[in-house]
Amino acid sequence: MATRSEIHLELVELSGHVIAQGGWSATLRADCLYRTARLAKPGHRCRLLQGTQEIKPSTPLAALDLSLGTCIQVVWISTSTDAYKSHSNAFAAIKANGSVVTWGCATNGAFAAIKAGGSVVTWGDPERGGDSSAVAALLTEGVVQIVATDAAFAAFKANGSVVTWGKGNRGGDSTAIATLLAEGVAQVCGNLGAFAARLSNGSVVTWGDAFFRFSLLAIAPLVATDVAHICATSIHAFAAFKANGSVVTWGSHFFGGDSSKVAPLLTEGVVQVCGTNTDCAALMIDGSVVTWGNDAEGGDSSGVASLLTEGVVEVYSNYRAFVALKADGSVVSWGDTSWPTLVWSHLSDVVQVCGAGGAFAAIRSGVVTWGNDEEGGDSSEVAALLTEGVVQICGSEMAFAAIKADGSVVSWGNPRFGGDSSAVASLLTEGVTAIF
Repeated sequence: MATRSEIHLELVELSGHVIAQGGWSATLRADCLYRTARLAKPGHRCRLLQGTQEIKPSTPLAALDLSLGTCIQVVWISTSTDAYKSHSNAFAAIKANGSVVTWGCATNGAFAAIKAGGSVVTWGDPERGGDSSAVAALLTEGVVQIVATDAAFAAFKANGSVVTWGKGNRGGDSTAIATLLAEGVAQVCGNLGAFAARLSNGSVVTWGDAFFRFSLLAIAPLVATDVAHICATSIHAFAAFKANGSVVTWGSHFFGGDSSKVAPLLTEGVVQVCGTNTDCAALMIDGSVVTWGNDAEGGDSSGVASLLTEGVVEVYSNYRAFVALKADGSVVSWGDTSWPTLVWSHLSDVVQVCGAGGAFAAIRSGVVTWGNDEEGGDSSEVAALLTEGVVQICGSEMAFAAIKADGSVVSWGNPRFGGDSSAVASLLTEGVTAIF
């Protein structure tokens, strides 16, 4: 066992690429390593491994056996929670055999799915992207990712191009910047009414709701170069992570698009940004949290400020509040003060949190929920199915769906938004690998 007061560590991707190295105090927990890895690749969750053993954020660094010079390996497992959750009315479950099962409100939205060969199939409301026939010839191969606004889709292709369809003023019409999206695109994200793309030259472009094009002009010099990652942070705001660790925001100042009041705190070491409907929270490299936007829905975190100065590993949100997961497995919640704090203030050993509408769900040994009862805060009807084995939770606008280790799915919350999966229950008993 390492007994020195400082130990040398390297964070190494499975490819062998060293993304960070340096000395850390052996008295610290491993949460500092998590944030270092996240800073190296903004917008992505990760797991840390030493050999075959997973290192959790609460692991004391002094407990790591580095006597053989073993490096810590980084496994990137998914995009992070900084991406703003769309107002989805339904769930789609992907099964191990490649099939898809959907449930929820099918009349108020659309789905788009990437098939094994990189082609795309769409269904649902044709006015909201369910009909992709106008661009079908461009969606036969090479699509690697699809993102959405509330009424349009954007498909990111392996050749660096982007194809859009759906309601024009919600991002479905990208003809005004078609030449910029024909090649050299590195990333695409969407909020309620617009898309933003990061180009390979480090600049950013946006389309959809005209408001975002104009608001981007105000910070154009700041997003013209060296942008490493972009994300939607609320229904009407975006954030850009710069290569130097700073963050720049744009969009409506009523919805977290204006971060000027906290700008000096966002100049370096921003690990993650996520948002409610109207405000934003940033996780810093030192484990502290900075907030801005609508005070009533999380922009003001002064009531829990003493709990957010260090040790935060990840920040989660629903539409009206935030939850910070700390390295010791405890959580801190702030925002809409109409909810009781009794549940979350006594939680420990939490490994994941998910938000949906006005509620939260946390995975520990079982699942704990709180918030608006009709939007998933009350899981009592399915509580017996959530006592063990839950590996992932996904939230829609007013409901939750949980994947269990045996590949089955449990859902709860508002039936119209996916809380009732009884119509497809026989298809969700096994083999589910992901839910969106």
